[in-house]
Amino acid sequence: MQNRFNPSQRRSWLAALLALSAGLSGPAQAQTDYPAKPITIVIPFPPAGSTDVLGRLLAQAMSKNLQQSVVVDNTGGAGGTIGSGRVARAPADGYTLLFHNMALASAPALYAKLTFDPATDFEPIGRVAEVPMILVARKTFPADNLQGVLAFVKANPGKLNFANAGIGATSHLCEALLGSVTGSKWTSIPYKGTGPALNDLLGGQVDLICDQPASTLGHIKSGNLKPIAVATATRLKSLPMVPTFSESGLPGFELAVWHGLYAPKGTPKPVIDRLVVALHQALQDPGLIKQYQEMSALFASPEQSGPEALRRFVKSEVERWKVAMKSAGIQPE
Repeated sequence: MQNRFNPSQRRSWLAALLALSAGLSGPAQAQTDYPAKPITIVIPFPPAGSTDVLGRLLAQAMSKNLQQSVVVDNTGGAGGTIGSGRVARAPADGYTLLFHNMALASAPALYAKLTFDPATDFEPIGRVAEVPMILVARKTFPADNLQGVLAFVKANPGKLNFANAGIGATSHLCEALLGSVTGSKWTSIPYKGTGPALNDLLGGQVDLICDQPASTLGHIKSGNLKPIAVATATRLKSLPMVPTFSESGLPGFELAVWHGLYAPKGTPKPVIDRLVVALHQALQDPGLIKQYQEMSALFASPEQSGPEALRRFVKSEVERWKVAMKSAGIQPE
């Protein structure tokens, strides 16, 4: 997949951000003192999952511009809500950030008693990238395509074991939506992270998972997992032999996992401005671009990636997932 804007557009966007930073004065002078110590990015999932991989690459790239260590702290559990709550309660000084995926916006549709509000308890820094979902099966699964999978489910009700990385994880959301639109019934097997789920899929203990290429691509190319379909409008350049869901008889089934970076509510604007510049500088890093593209990640456009654009997007996504989960028969617990 290609970036949504070309290098010259990216440079223009970054130049505007740098000019904004340089023009700050008065109270914004505090920006020159930030960061004075290492920054922690909380990833609210266990290590080795797709969001963890993307977040760690971003942390490395941002550290170059910030001239400080940017360390990753995995605080997993409850579909990402534990780590998110931790950042929402952290000091609003720019030293504890959150890198999260679309599960931040779907949380209100799944959890009745959240300790934070995704739309109001964070200061958006920027939308980073989105990654499509792909349905994969254990290599010994009897079906090789989506129609075969659905036929197996129909002939063997409740016998197919569908793994996910935990309730509220993107793999769970993909599974729930797929079940809803196809009317299929299977046994949902939640794990504490993508890593354990993939281990059991590779070992043949479960049959399917719907996840991001970052965690599945290597296993597909080695022949240890069987690709079924990708949730994109067109085939992935990294997996040209894998059909889309639309090509497989499920038109319009498209799902990409978007990722964003956030600070606690009340973080001073000069600090947010500094982080915005560092984020967009990181997205110019050739190494980051190459690694993200290898995972089929699509960078957000300048219009999508700014703080206020992300704030509006999160609000709209919260409402979208409430509707989607309700239509799928999933009620908040």
